[in-house]
Amino acid sequence: MALTIDKVSVFADGVDHSECVCVHPDGSVWAGGEAGQIYRISPEGEIKEMNSTGGFILGVALSNDASWLAVCDSKHHCVWKYEIAANKLTKFAEGADGENFNIPNSAVFDKQGRMYVSESGAFRKVIGKIMRFEPNGTGHIWHHGPFSFANGIALSKNEDYLYIACTWLPGVERVAINADGSAGAREVFVTIPQSCPDGVAFDDDENLYIACYTPNAIYVANKKQEITLLVDDWEAHTLANPTNIAFGGRKFDELYAANLGRWHISKIDVGVKGMKLNCHK
Repeated sequence: MALTIDKVSVFADGVDHSECVCVHPDGSVWAGGEAGQIYRISPEGEIKEMNSTGGFILGVALSNDASWLAVCDSKHHCVWKYEIAANKLTKFAEGADGENFNIPNSAVFDKQGRMYVSESGAFRKVIGKIMRFEPNGTGHIWHHGPFSFANGIALSKNEDYLYIACTWLPGVERVAINADGSAGAREVFVTIPQSCPDGVAFDDDENLYIACYTPNAIYVANKKQEITLLVDDWEAHTLANPTNIAFGGRKFDELYAANLGRWHISKIDVGVKGMKLNCHK
């Protein structure tokens, strides 16, 4: 049964049309803004702008030791490395294998500290791909796709699959990760007609949560590839074009959602524990 809208609250109000969100092991929530802002939000919801790229932030992800933040910037066509303690921004990558980023969208780190990045390609063009980078910044095109606007990405618990929200599919694809780390078989995991999937996150039972830019809804796909509605906000007030999502909270059973259509981060009391990322272990 879907959650009622009273399970969704405004966690922090005053972020600039954020498209991204991730949760630090200390409980703080990190987000980006459409003018390049990098925000740290305390567990109590207090917002502080830490730095800015001057671009447009699409996705953020914490390194395994949580010392730095990978920041996907569509205006500057790059991924930034934001060192938290030093408050320092440097360019981490501008592409791989001689191909520059056009829309670097989302990032996730594996157990080895390698970073997968979705390269969306272009609107309404099926040219998306996945790049992967070593901790030193060297990278290659891990999967050439083509994907229909590769957006949010997530690794399965055992890191045997990479899941990719494909906005114009519309739905989610997944690519097997071979024992040697190379890309394996590719398949459509689920489709969601008349939607624009954007962000993805797993709970601890490996149900996949899928946030959609439109409708203003979050869906859940189980291992059997069956889809149910988690929550819908037809008024677009508390969920307003939800994009990236991330689990956090004191019991790790709250889902945070960025809202590109408004100025706040939402918090959803899902009552289910999220899957911890490598930075949380």
